[in-house]
Amino acid sequence: MKSFQKTGARAAVVVTALALALSACGSGGDNSADNGEHDATAKQPLAGFDAKTMGADYPMPEDGVAYDNPQDRDALQQGGTLTLATTEVGPNWNSFSTDGNTAYMAQFWTYYQPQLWDYDVSGNPTPNPDYLTNVEVTSEDPLVVTYDINEKATWNDGTPIDWTAFEATWKTQSGKTEGYNPPSTSGYDQVASVTEGDNAKQAVVTFETPFYPYQFLFANIEHPAAVDVATFTEGWVNNPHNEWAAGPFKVDSFDDTQATFVPNEKWWGTKPLLDKVTFKVMDSSASINAFQNGEIDATGVSAADRLKVAQGMDNVQIRVNTATSSGVVTLNTKADSLKDIAVRKALTQSIDRTKINEIDFQGLNWQEEPLGSEIMFPFQDGYEDNMPADSGYSVEAAGKTLEDAGYTKNDSTGIYEKDGTPVSLKYTFFGDSPTQTAIANAIQAMGKASGIDVQLDNQDPSKFSDVVLGGQYEVLIMAWSASDPYGYSTSGCQLYCSDSDSNFTYIGDPEADEGFKKAGQIEDTAAAIKQLNEAEKKALALYGTFPLNNGPVMLAVKKGLANYGGSSIASSSGFKAINPHVENVGWEK
Repeated sequence: MKSFQKTGARAAVVVTALALALSACGSGGDNSADNGEHDATAKQPLAGFDAKTMGADYPMPEDGVAYDNPQDRDALQQGGTLTLATTEVGPNWNSFSTDGNTAYMAQFWTYYQPQLWDYDVSGNPTPNPDYLTNVEVTSEDPLVVTYDINEKATWNDGTPIDWTAFEATWKTQSGKTEGYNPPSTSGYDQVASVTEGDNAKQAVVTFETPFYPYQFLFANIEHPAAVDVATFTEGWVNNPHNEWAAGPFKVDSFDDTQATFVPNEKWWGTKPLLDKVTFKVMDSSASINAFQNGEIDATGVSAADRLKVAQGMDNVQIRVNTATSSGVVTLNTKADSLKDIAVRKALTQSIDRTKINEIDFQGLNWQEEPLGSEIMFPFQDGYEDNMPADSGYSVEAAGKTLEDAGYTKNDSTGIYEKDGTPVSLKYTFFGDSPTQTAIANAIQAMGKASGIDVQLDNQDPSKFSDVVLGGQYEVLIMAWSASDPYGYSTSGCQLYCSDSDSNFTYIGDPEADEGFKKAGQIEDTAAAIKQLNEAEKKALALYGTFPLNNGPVMLAVKKGLANYGGSSIASSSGFKAINPHVENVGWEK
């Protein structure tokens, strides 16, 4: 999945229910296939559909439109609370590190940490004036970008936000200093220096080799006091460090069950409307029940059973859009069962992605072709299907792949084996949602039909980080949630490069590595995307991962909740959710 991640282009999201997680991840345009029954003149209200009257044949979202009930602040109450569900709180609060690089933590950071860029629904960037008064390229050769920092911008501990924050961020994210564990070094590793400009409130970034788009870098910055290696890697565990933050809210309290944010009295920008925002840890089935019981104010309903519950409620709106994330199947090539590329290829060929999509979107009036890229969205210019030509679903092809590699089918079990060892894999999934369970059962049955034994391993959603970061899986579906619209330049190395801490397949190709890095050095967007596609084709040919779908975002919210489209985990407002300006979220008068 792709997520609003701070320093890389993607952040991992647990699939508590694939459809629910993908409502946080998906494309940014209408990449679904219209079934021909929609009224082309009908439009979704910006506030969303009334849950009880939206019907089964609702119009699809329009490109570039935010469905978040946009309202001026003077139409909203001062005060009130917002209560939401989350899958986990921490334990690592440092979103700049691989260990803290989850979409859940990225969502928390939108409340209490600096967000330097604003985006419209389609992903066009502008500097956030709360932090930056001007950003411009002041030299083309070498590439130099100069940032003018808001005079009022100050860390909560009283330290002015100045050029040293940019220097600190470069230091931890470039990969040039041992000990740090950034999710991705893309772009930062091409910076030659970060220096003071005309004064401390001006940062000058000079590149060794050009990196495009430069707006990808320094979307977030970190406090210079936080860059000690031990502090960076271990000091944020169960510690959000309010003193090193600078946002509209601050962390009021947190534990393993919830996190609460309240307005930051040291914030220099527009005062938040809400008095308190609370995130409660709960799994998928609990969250829909909590919404029905009035315990939380919004929840994802991108699964038929959840949508049905919401449609039976009064004073509820459903907000629908395409997601900015991608669901992917990830194979741990360090696992003994998956070291052989023939086994990985056969497993890929055994999975009917179209069928998985049908299960995922059942009852949602949403249709989508299987994805061909984990980086590009089908609505983006330059998107290509980068899957290997012979990777498509075919029981016969899967069997032939194994047989050509010396495996034979055991007549009594129907499972292929070599040297007496059967082809047996563990599929890990999280939570107890019907959709996720149905997908797991389908993958198990598909594997068996192709002569592959698939054992099911059901884990609690709260174990997601432990399972993924600890490599405690063989096969799982996860999602990458897009933190920005620049994936063609920034996401390739993070997901695929051999030395990336976010490459959870643990396999890479040197030529692909170079290709992904080269894409970020090309100023022309079309040429950069072409380079990305070439590299991704090489990476996907390793059969360590393959994409499934983007999917819809469907949010159920209490009527009257304004300027809210969810988060980048599940947003009905597209790339606008990268920096949702949480200070403007509130309730209508």
